Parts: sequence; structure tokens; C-alpha cells
Amino acid sequence: MTKRSFAVSAVAVLAVVGVGSCFLTGLPQGSQPPRAAPNAVEHEMPQPSMAGNSWAAPLLSFGAALGLIFGVVAAKPARAITAEQFSQLTYAQVKGSGLANRCPTVESNGTEVPVKGGSRLVNVCFEPKSFAVEFETDKGKEFATTKLTTRQTYTLAFIEGSLDANPITFKEQDGMDFAATTVKLPDGEYVPFLFTVKELVAKGEGSSFKPGFTWGGEFSVPSYRTGGFLDPKGRGMTLGYDQAVALPAMQSDGQGGQDELFKETNKVFDLGKGVIEMEVNKVNQELGEIGGVFVSKQPSDTDMGAKAPRTVLLKGIFYGKVVNA
Repeated sequence: MTKRSFAVSAVAVLAVVGVGSCFLTGLPQGSQPPRAAPNAVEHEMPQPSMAGNSWAAPLLSFGAALGLIFGVVAAKPARAITAEQFSQLTYAQVKGSGLANRCPTVESNGTEVPVKGGSRLVNVCFEPKSFAVEFETDKGKEFATTKLTTRQTYTLAFIEGSLDANPITFKEQDGMDFAATTVKLPDGEYVPFLFTVKELVAKGEGSSFKPGFTWGGEFSVPSYRTGGFLDPKGRGMTLGYDQAVALPAMQSDGQGGQDELFKETNKVFDLGKGVIEMEVNKVNQELGEIGGVFVSKQPSDTDMGAKAPRTVLLKGIFYGKVVNA
């Protein structure tokens, strides 16, 4: 590093520290803060004392300046784009942008998208916007809003299947139709579940998609974990130990302990059922695109049969493209 570049770097650091110090420096000596109106109610908060020559002041001011800088340049959530715009992006442009977890939007054009015999619905995408989990309260069962802990990998995409008319019937056949997801309840409990629309059969009256068209149906919910999974004690469905390595004390009670131990030991691949309802609110007649909102209800993970599943309620948006034969 040359002397000139070192001097420039030093000046830049001093400038940032100087700007940050404005957040911690008090009023100049001799100046008085403006007084409140006589009828105003004052709420005085104790202020920490900081000596003028404290060694912590430059360090804290530097941190405040960095916080301001990062707050200004922090990345915002990626805005959804149309499927045509998305197809023109390269891998490098999509990577790290958040667009891979977003469903395409539909630019309204026309009044309806007709469905003919032998058609297919391709590039179907489901993007959840909210996650709620049912739990027991003093007033009965209620749904609690949860905090998503999974990173941006929970959207279902590239789903396709057959599409028939009168009534419109969509049968899911292929695609990225499941995503392992985990949410956190207000009390701190984590609820894992497999967000999916596997083997979905959705039906709706009519022969064309138009704004306000509603359709829905049932789908299968596979187990969150597969047969090769081993729990912390090395037990699994197809691999690992048949029982825990140690002999639990509750094994000798002959009552409830036996049932709980059996559920922990006897790993099973649970298959559940879910239901989804969708409503179309945008169509592009020229491109055959449809978009709208959905509400889905499905069971959560059972820890391979060890615990009862919870009901998960998801709300979000969907996208699809009709391809007539």
C-alpha cells in the first residue's frame, strides 16, 4: 500500500468516526434545550453520563455510524416479476436475489383463459405468505401466527399436470411439489411440516379461468422424514437400532410409559391428507397465464409416529400457465 492510499484510508476512517460522533455528542456548552410549553407533560428519562474524553465515545460513535450505513444499504425483499421477465435472467442474476422463492406475477390482459380437452397446466407455483398453527387454549382450539425459521426455500414451483374442462379438473403429476418448512410458535415451540400439494386433484365449475373463479381439492401429505432417518438415539424405520441403547425406567411401569416408548421406538412413515382452496384474480388471455390466492390446511410432522400432528394453515399466492393441446 502506497503512502497516498494509506492517507486516503485514514482520512475516510476519521470521517466516518466524526460523522458517527454526532449521534453521541451532547449540546454545545452554554446552549439550552428548548423548553416545553407550560401545559405540556414532561417525561424525563435518565441519561447515561459520558465523559467528554471517554475512550468509549469514538468506538460507540463508529458503531453508530456503521449501523446507519448498513441500515441505508440493507437489501429489500425481491419484488416479483412476470414469468417472461424471469426467463430472460441468467443464473448469476437470480442467485442471491430472492427471486427464486417468488411466484411470477400476472399482467391482466383479457377476461378469461379457456380450457380445452387435453390441456395442461404448467409452471404452477405456490408461495405462502402467512403460516398459522392450531394449538389448545382455555377457550378451545385456536390458530396462532408463527414465525418462519426456514430460509427462502419454501415455495413450490415448476408443478404441472393434466387439465380438463366441464368441470375444470387439474391433476398434479410432476414438479417441485414439496418443501420442508419449520415455523416457531409464540411460546418457542418449533413445528416442522412438509409443505406440499402432492397428488392434488383440484376441481371448479366451468370451462375457463376468469377473475373470481374458485376451485380446490385434496392432496397427500407425506411424512416429514423418510425411512433412512435416525433419531438422536440411533433408532430408525429401516436403519439403526430397534430400541434405545439404554433401558428407560418407564419401561417397567406397564402403563402409559410403555405406549410412549413404543411410539418413540416404532418408526412409521405417516401419510396425511390436506385440502386447498384457490381463487383466480388475474388472467392473461394472450399468454394463458392465471394468478390468484390460496388457502391450504394440512397436518404437521408427527416425528415418525411419536407425537400427534398439528394443523397448519397457510395463505399465499399461486401462478399457473394453461397450455392447450
